[in-house]
Amino acid sequence: MAPAVKNKKYAPVTQPHYTTADLLKTAPTGRTLAYWCGGIFLLLCLALFLPWTQNIRSNGTLTALNPAGRPQTLQSVISGRIEKWHVQEGQLVQKGDTLISISEVKDKYFDPQLLQRLREQTEAKRLSLQATQQKARALENQIVNLKSGLTFSLNKARNKVNQVKFKLQSDSAEFVAAQTDYKIAQVQLERQEALYKQGLKSLTELESRRLKFQEVRAKLQGYENKVASTRNELQNARLELNSLTAEYGEKIAKAASELSATRSYAYTTDGELAKIKNEYANTKIRSAFYHLTAPQNGFVVKAMKEGIGETIKEGEAIATILPRQAQLAVELFVKPMDFPLLRKGQPIRLQFDGWPALVFSGWPNTSFGTFGGKIAVIDNVATNGNYRILVVPDPSSQPWPEALRIGSGVYGWALLKDVPIWYELWRQLNGFPADYPAKEKDAAISLKDKKKATTITDNSHDE
Repeated sequence: MAPAVKNKKYAPVTQPHYTTADLLKTAPTGRTLAYWCGGIFLLLCLALFLPWTQNIRSNGTLTALNPAGRPQTLQSVISGRIEKWHVQEGQLVQKGDTLISISEVKDKYFDPQLLQRLREQTEAKRLSLQATQQKARALENQIVNLKSGLTFSLNKARNKVNQVKFKLQSDSAEFVAAQTDYKIAQVQLERQEALYKQGLKSLTELESRRLKFQEVRAKLQGYENKVASTRNELQNARLELNSLTAEYGEKIAKAASELSATRSYAYTTDGELAKIKNEYANTKIRSAFYHLTAPQNGFVVKAMKEGIGETIKEGEAIATILPRQAQLAVELFVKPMDFPLLRKGQPIRLQFDGWPALVFSGWPNTSFGTFGGKIAVIDNVATNGNYRILVVPDPSSQPWPEALRIGSGVYGWALLKDVPIWYELWRQLNGFPADYPAKEKDAAISLKDKKKATTITDNSHDE
C-alpha cells in the first residue's frame, strides 16, 4: 500500500514527461528559417518586375578601323638572299627607312654592269632602226623616181612613135610621087620607042629616055625601101613603148618588195628595241627592290626570316610592321538572329582583357571598369556564319585606355530595350530574339504609316 499523504490539499502536482510530444514541437530556429525563405521568395518575386536591359553579347579582338592601320606583313617582290638587317624587332621606323638588304640569286642578273649593257644594246638597236628607216626612205624616193622615169620614158616613146608616123606619111607621099613619076617615065619610054621605030627619034634620044626611066625606077625602088624601113621603125617604136611599162613595172615591183622587206625589218627592230627598253626598265626597277623599305611609320613587330644568307622567295613574308598611329576599333561577331537588331551609331559596352571590371550586363549603369563605344561598320556579308561589326570609341563616354594594343581580347554587349526581368527570363527559356529598340520600332512604324499613306493616295488617284 502507498504511504499516506499528510496534506493532500497542498501537495505539488507533477507533470508527466512524454518524449514523442517533445519531438512534435516546432523549434524556434525552424520558424526563423521559414520566415527567411518566405522573405527571400517575396523579394525574388518582386525582383522579377525590376527593369532589365536586353543586350547582345559577343567576344572579339581589338583592331584598327582603317585597313592601313592594321598590322601588315612586309613581302619581298623578288627572290633573293638576305645580306643585312638594318633594324631590330620592336624598333620604331619611319616611312622609307631601309629594313633589309638582299642580293640576287638569278644568274640572269649577276652582271654588275647589266644596266650599262642594256643601255648599249638599246643604243645599237636604235641606230640600226634609224639606218633601216633611212633605207626605207631611200627606197621610197627610188620608187617615186622610177614612176617619174616611167612617165617621162612613155612620153618620149609616144613622141617617137608620132615622129615615125609622120615620117612614114612623108615617105609614103614620096613613094606615091615616085610611082607617078615611074608611070610617066614608062609611058614616055614606050612613046619614045614607037617614035624610034617610025624613024622619028634617034637612037641617042631613045637611050637617053631609057636611062632616065632606069633612074626613075631606081628612085621608086629607093622610096619603097624607105617606106618599108619607116614601117619597121614604127613597129619598133611601138614595141619599145609597150616594153617600157613592163620594164619599169619590174623595177618598181622589185623596189617595192625591197621596201616592204626593209619596213618589216624596221618593225622587227622596233619591237626588239621596245623589248630591250622594257627589260632595261624592269631591271632598273628590280634594282630598287634590293633594299626593302618601311611603307609607313610603325614598329617592327616580328622578323619572319632570320640570319644572313638565307634565301627568300618572291612574295614571301619577311617581317610584320604595326603602324604607329591608327584609330582603334573593336571587331565583334554577332549571330544572324541578332543582326537585324543592330544599327550604326548604336551604343556598345566593352570590357578589355587586362582591365578589371565588374559587369552587370542587364544594368550597364551599375557596371564598373567598362568602356563605351558605338557601332561604326556593319558588314552585309556573313563570315563563317556570323556578321562582323566594328565599334569605335564613343566621344561622349570615358576614353579608352592608352595602353591598348591591337590583337587583345574584348568582350562587348550591345544595349537594346529595357524590359522586366520576368519577360527576359521567359524570352530566354523560349529562345525568342530580343525586342527591337524603341527608335527602331518607331522608325518601322513611321515607315509603315508612310507606306499606308502612299497606298491610300494611289487608290484615291485611281478612283
